[in-house]
Amino acid sequence: MKKRALLNVDYTYDFVAADGKLTCGKPGQDIEAAIVAVTENFFEADDYIVLAIDKHVQGDAYHPEAKLFPEHNVVGTAGRELYGSLRDWYERNKQAANVYYMDKTRYSAFAGTDLEIKLRERGVEEVHIVGVCTDICVLHTAIDAYNKGFEIVLYSDAVASFNEAGHEWALTHFTNTLGAKVTTTLNKGR
Repeated sequence: MKKRALLNVDYTYDFVAADGKLTCGKPGQDIEAAIVAVTENFFEADDYIVLAIDKHVQGDAYHPEAKLFPEHNVVGTAGRELYGSLRDWYERNKQAANVYYMDKTRYSAFAGTDLEIKLRERGVEEVHIVGVCTDICVLHTAIDAYNKGFEIVLYSDAVASFNEAGHEWALTHFTNTLGAKVTTTLNKGR
């Protein structure tokens, strides 16, 4: 069996809550149980879990997203906190050796981070991805995983976007262009 890791991307208040700064709204809220279920499944299997969380500095006019989106996931704000029951899960398990919370400042969890090193140290060959937004941060993380030679599994019931057309396009792109397996949390990725 291949060594695997779960990349849990940007499931934060600003991206999910009704009043979040760049929210997916109901589609993001609707995947909460699936996000927590797959995270718990990986935890119980003692697989590596990475919470890759967007980090921005208030008023940073030089960040490329400043021209595209309203400020979101700003350091020191409630908007950057994990959303709902994932936050509770993390608080219970954050000291575990197989749980890694990391900051990211670009769409991809690999861009400018130590993620690839952490995965290679553990012999990970297969990355499973959940979170938001399907067609932005989840997509760019999957593209980088593909380019780095990792096999990819996506959970269609544990990803969401504020753009339904982009979400649907990305699900097709994962399969047709990245060779990813698209499954559901009910199948547990196996």
